Amino acid sequence: MSRKHSRTLAAIFANPVRANIVWTDIEVMLKAIGAEISEGEGPRVWVALNDVRAVFHRPHPEKETDKGAVKSMRTFLERSGITP
Repeated sequence: MSRKHSRTLAAIFANPVRANIVWTDIEVMLKAIGAEISEGEGPRVWVALNDVRAVFHRPHPEKETDKGAVKSMRTFLERSGITP
């Protein structure tokens, strides 16, 4: 995992929860750690990692995720066995 991916992972687990993480940075980090990402309908994105599956919504029209999405991503990563 590159330094940028490590920073993105640390930002997801930061307290207080951040709301300025760019979604494409999250997607690139997920691919780097081996996640499978599939396109769904509209803004839906299906993510599978270590036998854990989840559905996320790409933010629009903004490019940054909101706090709720960051919390959901944190939970997904924890269930997948990924922590910073």
